[in-house]
Amino acid sequence: MTDRAQGIFELLIRSRAAEHPDSTWLLWEDEEVSWATALSAIQRVANGLLGLGIRPGDRIALMMGNKPEFLWAHFAAGFIGASTVPVNISQRGPALSHILADSGAACAIVDDELRDVVSAVRKEAAGLAHAVVVGGKAGDGFETDFDHLLDGDDREPSIDVTEAPTGAAMLYTSGTTGPPKGVVQKGAAAGASGFLPLISSLGIQPGETIYTALPLFHGNALLISTTGSMVLDARLALGRRFSASRLFDETRKYGAVEFNALGGMITILLKQPPRDDDRDNPVRVVLSAGCPAERWVEFEERFGVKLVEFYGLVDAPGLLLNDSGRVGSMGRPIGECEFAVMSDGGELLGSDEVGEVVFKHPAGQLSEYHNLPEATESAWRDGWFHTGDLAARDVEGFYYYKGRKKESIRRLGENISAWEIETVANQHPKVLESAAHAVPSELGEDEVKLCVVEKPGESVDPVELGSFLEGRVARYAVPRYIEIMAEIPKTPTHRVRYQELKDRGVTTQTWDRTTA
Repeated sequence: MTDRAQGIFELLIRSRAAEHPDSTWLLWEDEEVSWATALSAIQRVANGLLGLGIRPGDRIALMMGNKPEFLWAHFAAGFIGASTVPVNISQRGPALSHILADSGAACAIVDDELRDVVSAVRKEAAGLAHAVVVGGKAGDGFETDFDHLLDGDDREPSIDVTEAPTGAAMLYTSGTTGPPKGVVQKGAAAGASGFLPLISSLGIQPGETIYTALPLFHGNALLISTTGSMVLDARLALGRRFSASRLFDETRKYGAVEFNALGGMITILLKQPPRDDDRDNPVRVVLSAGCPAERWVEFEERFGVKLVEFYGLVDAPGLLLNDSGRVGSMGRPIGECEFAVMSDGGELLGSDEVGEVVFKHPAGQLSEYHNLPEATESAWRDGWFHTGDLAARDVEGFYYYKGRKKESIRRLGENISAWEIETVANQHPKVLESAAHAVPSELGEDEVKLCVVEKPGESVDPVELGSFLEGRVARYAVPRYIEIMAEIPKTPTHRVRYQELKDRGVTTQTWDRTTA
């Protein structure tokens, strides 16, 4: 073995396996995987990757759903000084081609059911020398299968990684305003300064279980739940995918005391028919991002849990944490990042003034967009990272979300926040959730359209809903158009696909206040 600079996750995994090799780390369906078994799988895959020709500094694209193989490949890459590029399994065509080519991935590890999707764009990713199929057999453009990687030697990899990068994953943004951007984190130790206070706030003890069914190809499941379980010496229960009808049953099955939720999940879980055993579950705390204020107390009381709210981005380190129970707040800064609210002109705003959330770290710029120096420069201006999120800060330093700058609507010379309209619409007793967006106006600028999902068993009258909004939002923010929908299109992390709604525009099912 040559001299190696082991990464923090390799050291942590090896430490856990040495301390209690037979203790369970991963719970997957009906399997229990010990730390020793996990280390063995990771080492074998690491040596299998070396056998393919993967070397320190290479990137490996992972296009898989939730499964142990994802974790073995992700950590195996770090063991040999390589890094991973988790890819959303919904990506297709130009966006997928862009990610594979832009990242410079030397290898792709892909679920069998997605092999045709990758094969269709592989010729456009010149650096992609190897393709590995998971759950299938080699062939048809896939040089090997994952079982072959697992045939690697079960020993510490023999390779010099002293000059390799940190091995952190390159996560791509959703690309809602253009091609997906690859985020490269720099200064990992500085950037992680808020991570320990975040996971420590959950009160999870060694040996207890964290549950996640969020996709591993996104940062929440991979960086918070998975890494958090390792740091806390907790068990990780991994679900295949989020299911509102199964989530609490799965927490009962695994005895999970915590799971993470995104704002849309809270609403979806509340949509489920009430059960007598709703509160009869082992969960103590839910780490939430974007819980609607009007659903907060209802969720806690129905399921007997405590909500801890946080705010963070893939694009750059910087965390807000609200473990105080202050309903509706994203929280206050934790770690070393300094947060502020800034005007469009670059002025730092005072309490209760709405502006863009910005933050900076004493160590300076801690991330960059891969191959996009202009985008990096635009995001990191004068030492501050510009999030694109609007918020206000109260006198005690708690931040309150006010929407996305790019989701604003321009009507009658006024800028309107989609979030503002949605927040009020969601207070209507028959509305489950809503999404407001711009549609073209024949007079120039925009008109406002509101898409609404009804609560089960309820029927929303657009005329009555319009009247409900009058007096609760500014006159110019009252929607001209309202459409009742069975569901609002969302990403796998439950963010509204606003562009899809904009492309849909005004349909024959859309109620028009003007003609009505």
